[in-house]
Amino acid sequence: MNVCGYLPESINEGAGLRAVLFVSGCRHACEGCFNAASWDFEAGEPFTEAMSMRILQEVLDNPLLDGLTLCGGDPFFSPEECSAFLHSFRKLCPGKNVWAYTGFTFEALMRQPKRRELALLCDVIVDGKFQMELRDVSLPFRGSSNQRLIDVAASVEHGDVVEWVLR
Repeated sequence: MNVCGYLPESINEGAGLRAVLFVSGCRHACEGCFNAASWDFEAGEPFTEAMSMRILQEVLDNPLLDGLTLCGGDPFFSPEECSAFLHSFRKLCPGKNVWAYTGFTFEALMRQPKRRELALLCDVIVDGKFQMELRDVSLPFRGSSNQRLIDVAASVEHGDVVEWVLR
């Protein structure tokens, strides 16, 4: 897996102050994508164990961070690598939350075992392809009105999608 960016602090990719990892690779090819350079699976640099440990340490050392966000590209095209990283994140940073962005729907993620495993490691998933004709810059943390903020734990508990509400 390659990564094409890392922000140690951001307020744009989820609630609160977040570290953001941009995972390379996406096949959704949404028209108007804000990060089309990330579609290439070879973009950026390899996500090494050393990079993983550096990011985990930075998050651990920053008491102001609320959590971590996986963006892209689409991290759900690299579910095994992202799951391994989030397992480590969950062990080292138990008080932090995880958001992830994907062009897949939550329902599709739940039907595919490797993607489901990654989804279950997240607290909130912003799902659905960006659709230019539904673009709405007034929506928090998403670009088009078809995209949903999914509360993963509540959705699993209820057996149906429960949207996360900004508190």
